[in-house]
Amino acid sequence: MHLIALNLTNLLLGLWRGTINCDPDDDKSTWDWVSLIRNTWKDHGQRVAETTPYLPGSFDRPPRNPAEKINSSYKAWEYLTYVYGLGPALLKGILPDKYWKNYCKLVRGVHLVHQRSITAKELFEAHRLLIEFVKEFKQHYYQRKETHIHFIRQSIHALLHLVPEVIRLGPGVYYTQWTMERTIGNLGEEIRQPSQPFANLSERGLHQCQINALKCMMPDLEPKRGLPRVSDDLGNSYVLLGDWEKYPHALPNAENIDVNLEWNPWIQKWARMRLPNGQIVRGGWKEKHKPLEKVRMGRNIKNQPKFAELQYFFQAEFHGEKKTCAMVSVFGDPDAEILTQSSQALWVCEYRGDNALEVIPAKWISSCVAMPPMNKPPNNLHYVCEKMGLDIASIGGVEEDDDDIYV
Repeated sequence: MHLIALNLTNLLLGLWRGTINCDPDDDKSTWDWVSLIRNTWKDHGQRVAETTPYLPGSFDRPPRNPAEKINSSYKAWEYLTYVYGLGPALLKGILPDKYWKNYCKLVRGVHLVHQRSITAKELFEAHRLLIEFVKEFKQHYYQRKETHIHFIRQSIHALLHLVPEVIRLGPGVYYTQWTMERTIGNLGEEIRQPSQPFANLSERGLHQCQINALKCMMPDLEPKRGLPRVSDDLGNSYVLLGDWEKYPHALPNAENIDVNLEWNPWIQKWARMRLPNGQIVRGGWKEKHKPLEKVRMGRNIKNQPKFAELQYFFQAEFHGEKKTCAMVSVFGDPDAEILTQSSQALWVCEYRGDNALEVIPAKWISSCVAMPPMNKPPNNLHYVCEKMGLDIASIGGVEEDDDDIYV
């Protein structure tokens, strides 16, 4: 938690802003990596803040404008989303090319090791990228100068041990500090008396352990959360949620929609669905009626290996059998050149609207992602931002509130 979300981000932003300590024998005017200064820093911070409507509610607290709030208790989740989610797109064209490419290697490597399940191929790729990042970091920033030696903090060297520790102990999400931080917060909230705080804390911890032990022995003690009145349990932790259409109707222009199976285009629309990871995806059928500044967009989905904008869910007959599907507008393939230059950290895709409508099984949707516009003013190019630590929230049973999310 502290290495990725706080230590590295503090170092990199300090270098790019030129706020890191400068040796008396050094000259900041020779630092060609300093890019986030004056109006550039202000404009960049504004662009970060403007991504808030595009971040789903499941992304927790969206990053505030760093130009205004970076010194006002900027949270670890804000740093994660800002530096490892939005950064590769928003810093492209601001950082000099060699520094941007080096930074993207860190982002890609961190994304790979920040998973609950990691393949051997992904481990090899992550280790290679992190080694290259550290090596290039020393070449680009340290430059073997005594006056730059304070740039090489412990957090840089620690990156070389991330993958070996995953091999030795397992994925880091299982022993990350997030769990301890949450436990400390939960126990602290239960202390009501100011006297003997440590004795009270020990008593609350013991009480919680006893409750957990009882729940393990008798799972029925844990009350099960019921489903909303307007819902449909699809199995495997997929649940359709309202709004919904009570009566089916014919789908206009059904012949122009890509469907691989023979079907009857009489449909019954649903607006939302809860995924097994606790996220709730919301179709544009209802969400597009909300003003941009009043919504946390939840209609962009990951349908491996594609990304798409969800229009709505519906139930219809396929070969005489009722199935639940999703109408989606599939984004174009990612820009191959940018994908290669960024070491696959930045996926830039074209939004194609009604020209790329497809019908997919609802259970093909794996997660909800953010797709902010790549350029300002916005055009049809969008980039992918996935939630860091989504697997951690899934392990903890965290579910997104099924009410509509507003800012």
